[in-house]
Amino acid sequence: MSAPEVFRCTVTVRFGDCDPAAIVFYPRYVEMLNNVVEEWFEKALGLPWGRMHRIDHHGMPIVDLQVRFLKPSRLSEKLDFVLSLKALGRSAVTLDIFAECDGERRLESQLKIVHSDLTGPKAVPIPPDLRDRMKPFLRA
Repeated sequence: MSAPEVFRCTVTVRFGDCDPAAIVFYPRYVEMLNNVVEEWFEKALGLPWGRMHRIDHHGMPIVDLQVRFLKPSRLSEKLDFVLSLKALGRSAVTLDIFAECDGERRLESQLKIVHSDLTGPKAVPIPPDLRDRMKPFLRA
């Protein structure tokens, strides 16, 4: 069995991400995590959120979020985010995401997102084709 895929993206810490001490203000990390998930959907799964929301009328809201802040990140640093799939259920997906800078772990998180019909809103099964694109990221 081959190793699961991971999705990687790099985020530069911007002025607007920081507090007066020039370190990332913790709510901005949640925005970064959401952006990483959105990038994964677009670049790795081939499903841009704009299409999913506006055309398909589906979404993947976060229903559970755990974050550990390990070390501060500072203005202009480049954070390397790594996403893997911990669990793939009928309508829910659990993701593990961590961020590093120069090999130093800064943040660890776990997000549970649920495939939802936005006209309801209610949880609905993940379409088979999307499940198939997610499976390579699933850890054993």
